[in-house]
Amino acid sequence: MDGSAEAPAAGTVLNALANGYGAAFAIDEYVTASVAIDPEADDVTGRVVGAPDADTRLVERCVEVAAAAVERPGVGGTVETESEVPMASGLKSSSAAANATVLATLDALDAAESVPCEDAARLGVDAARDVGVTATGAFDDASASMLGGLTVTDNTEDALLTRDEVDWDVLVWTPPRQSFSADADVGRCERIAPVADLVRELALAGRYETAMTVNGLAFCAALDQPTDPAVDALPAAAGVSLSGTGPSYVAVGERAALEDVRGIWDGYEGDTWFTTTQTAGARTT
Repeated sequence: MDGSAEAPAAGTVLNALANGYGAAFAIDEYVTASVAIDPEADDVTGRVVGAPDADTRLVERCVEVAAAAVERPGVGGTVETESEVPMASGLKSSSAAANATVLATLDALDAAESVPCEDAARLGVDAARDVGVTATGAFDDASASMLGGLTVTDNTEDALLTRDEVDWDVLVWTPPRQSFSADADVGRCERIAPVADLVRELALAGRYETAMTVNGLAFCAALDQPTDPAVDALPAAAGVSLSGTGPSYVAVGERAALEDVRGIWDGYEGDTWFTTTQTAGARTT
């Protein structure tokens, strides 16, 4: 009773901390999950490859939630995840890990076709809320990762407002530090709700690049993150934002133009790397 799956990471268009609405886009970098159901086990044990001290409560809870959703409560076993992106970097590794674990669990239980993709993403969101690793539920991040493409959501209702397919080259800068979204100052973010409302309107109108740039500058201020990386990326990048609560920044556009941005970002401490958008979403493997 083994299952495996992979789910893409994602970048931010609109951070949902201000007004409950979020938008994100999947990128071609992955978190994989392997689940082994053991009929003799009483609980679920998690492990993150390369991070023996990592908090595994989310993926363990995802196994439990996914099993209960197909009327197999109380299962035990193991779950192992491995990520191509650093944890707590703003690139939605937690949402990707949750999605991959949910799908891997359903795969192990021969139930992968019984739960629609949107509902599978909601199972991971429920698990994240259960263990307290998200302030908003992060359905924007989860839906982008599960469905691929770019999604705009109402996180207060776990509702998908729109999904679109975008074709961008993506440049990422990740500083050598971590930022946990559950630790963000939500009250300070709520002060910029009028700006977030504008970003939502831009995103729903399909003006994604402008939306993410406005979001990035606003949330850098609210979260006390530097604006220099965003400003330095303009006007070469079509859009640039702090991703999630940071510390990563994402810039999108044409590869040739983003090479100029990379020349600047390479001067910062940390890692700068290219990827692309992803439209296929998560899948069993």
